[in-house]
Amino acid sequence: MKHLGKKEIRTLGLSSLGGTLEFYDFIIFVFFTSIIAKHFFPNTLSPIWSEINTYGIFAAGYLARPLGGIVMAHFGDRFGRKNMFMLSILLMVIPTFALALMPTFNDLVGFGVDSMGLSLKNAHYLGYIAPVFLVFVRICQGVAVGGELPGAWVFVHEHAPQGQKNTY
Repeated sequence: MKHLGKKEIRTLGLSSLGGTLEFYDFIIFVFFTSIIAKHFFPNTLSPIWSEINTYGIFAAGYLARPLGGIVMAHFGDRFGRKNMFMLSILLMVIPTFALALMPTFNDLVGFGVDSMGLSLKNAHYLGYIAPVFLVFVRICQGVAVGGELPGAWVFVHEHAPQGQKNTY
């Protein structure tokens, strides 16, 4: 059995690191469901419904994965798998960063009342931008994961030593 060279170790390491970070960002959402539900939905909504809506937003990310796989595979064949692999990691980093900066439901309602001079009732509608933006961010993350995983498999398989491709 042939030992791995520096190039193969680097390829496997980067592919593994990219996949690990993407799935970490994707899965951490589940661990903070109750906190997300409390901050991104109105207080008038039942906590159970807030959590169900949050799990629905999580599901939107999973439903976007096949779309990411199809689109990234097409462009990966056209422009190179490495470029699409790097793009998928970037597509995961940007929405994750946006999640950290995203205003909550109450932040947007407060902004509507304080800065825009809206009544509380009308500013309440402004708060619904937060969960809509959260859905958009989760779909972007789903597309990124859907494009990264198959691309990483092919990328690693292409860089595996001849005769050992089935073991990678």
